[in-house]
Amino acid sequence: MILILGGTTEGRIAVKTLEEAGKTYYYSTKGNEQEILLHNGIRLQGAMDVEQTETFCVQNSIKLIIDAAHPFAEQLHKTIDQVARESGIPVIRYERIFPERDKEILWCRNYEDAIRCIKTKEIESVLALTGVQSIGKLKALWQDTFCYFRILDRDSSRELAAQEGFPENRLCYYRSGEDERALMKDLRPEAILIKESGISGGFCEKVEAAKALGINIIAIICPPTPESFIRVNGEYGLRRMIEKLLPDFFPLHSGLTTGTCATAAAVAATWDILNIKLHKRPNEFPVVLPNNETILVPVEPQTSLPHSDILENGDGMFEIDATVIKNSGDDPDITNGMKIIANVAVPFRCDDPSPEESQQEDYNIIVCGGEGIGIVTMPGLGLDIGDSAINPTPRKMIEENVKMCLRSLKVPIQPNPIVVTISIPGGEEIAKRTFNPRLGIEGGISIVGTSGIVKPFSSEAFISSIRKSMEVALATNSPRIVISSGAKSEKHIKAYYPELPAQAFVQYGNFIGETLKIADELQVPHVTLAVMIGKAVKLADGYLDTHSKKGVMNKALICDLAFQAGCTDETLNAIGEMNLARQLWDIIPSRELKGFCDLLIKHCGHYCAPLLPNGELTLLLITENGEIYI
Repeated sequence: MILILGGTTEGRIAVKTLEEAGKTYYYSTKGNEQEILLHNGIRLQGAMDVEQTETFCVQNSIKLIIDAAHPFAEQLHKTIDQVARESGIPVIRYERIFPERDKEILWCRNYEDAIRCIKTKEIESVLALTGVQSIGKLKALWQDTFCYFRILDRDSSRELAAQEGFPENRLCYYRSGEDERALMKDLRPEAILIKESGISGGFCEKVEAAKALGINIIAIICPPTPESFIRVNGEYGLRRMIEKLLPDFFPLHSGLTTGTCATAAAVAATWDILNIKLHKRPNEFPVVLPNNETILVPVEPQTSLPHSDILENGDGMFEIDATVIKNSGDDPDITNGMKIIANVAVPFRCDDPSPEESQQEDYNIIVCGGEGIGIVTMPGLGLDIGDSAINPTPRKMIEENVKMCLRSLKVPIQPNPIVVTISIPGGEEIAKRTFNPRLGIEGGISIVGTSGIVKPFSSEAFISSIRKSMEVALATNSPRIVISSGAKSEKHIKAYYPELPAQAFVQYGNFIGETLKIADELQVPHVTLAVMIGKAVKLADGYLDTHSKKGVMNKALICDLAFQAGCTDETLNAIGEMNLARQLWDIIPSRELKGFCDLLIKHCGHYCAPLLPNGELTLLLITENGEIYI
């Protein structure tokens, strides 16, 4: 059994992650203000001391604690640390993602330090955005200095402020969605006082607003959490750590994309060149994923030293390989178990850089493919013909993570490029068993992926999670449930339906037909099906499961639809030559696009509407840029 300590955005994400397992867990908050729907979770309310927490853990067979509480909940963190040390229960600390500390901000160690700082600088008016719990801690400030406090607009917050004796006329209220500049413009304080609350705590928005208005910024540094805690800072890292500590909790385990493996290998090789003779090499290296969370990736032991090539003038290059073994988790991935190798070559020179070269602001990283990585031979993939088949997202991951490694090692910026070459021995042979040759990728596999993580793809487990998500959505009494394939389409469709609760959006993956059948069984009255062009052309051909193993793009059908829509011969010929459905957005001229999209949506509806006989189905076609056709 797992116990989550929440009440935060991170608590919500932890709930979402654990719900995917379909097993019971506990979710604990100090108060009852947070509204959260639990399908498998049991809600607990009220603070517990060490003895109460230990007793609860014993009585309920708690094997893992997830501390997703506020970063400034110091007493709670201490309580959990003591419980963990005495009971041996591991603790995962779900940290927030924090931006780098801005030198223009005045940083203080704690509340007492902030009070001293404000008084020393003789600041006359302060807007405190530190929450109602800090009113008592800052009493020595507001008794002598004119202060406003922004708090949540609820009775419990007003009662706390009144108990501390804070003047009611100097209370301001947080309004969800309000521009941070509005209150600052109205009050015009000399300084704002904030906590280092991380990106999810709105820290960046507060700082940007104050800077725009020329207001001084004083920030209290986030207190450290106990060293014994295992740290993650995102949903993927949380799931992977749960899978490691409690292997049986999730029915299927997640894995890593080839891009994430290549990135970890590149970071390890960069570290090896600069560190291998000086420090003990870690078994795992950090990789920052596209969603900005950091995960640790196991890397194979290093058995070599950096190799150097030196020219007559003394210039040269150090290079070394590092290897990661691809682990796809429980997803049936053809590359699972293969070696992903990164060769990193770092140049060095004897002479000093020129004045122009000294102006360079960042490292120059070149990413290319080696053995087993395919070459692009046809247009339409978003890559230049002749380039290595490494998509923009994994390419950027490799570049940015190598740069972060270089910065952490304080490597001077130099004009000559650092070259990262990714290889997959055996890639050319296994690529023959994929769609790559048909797409114009020759000589190896392609490195794709947008999240960096492979979620396990079991029909039974995935469909079960869809049902659970649909049931939770219904429990919100949302007037409509919106189904989409994944994170990208969901992001666009949420902007189209801003009034709907987050739980009203359900991801179907490839299982469009099964999702609509579930909606019918649960008697959902209004369903919106959001689909992107790649799945739409398969759906219009009758494929209600749009996985690539179930069906491929039917260009004859697409040409027929385009012909019926009045597209020109030039457009029809271009469709016949395309490799990917998303090329349609570039091929079909804007004057012909509306008619084509109308017919495509009509054909999709022909197969989908019968699955929801007692409900209203709305189909939306989403472009790569988020435009929506109805």
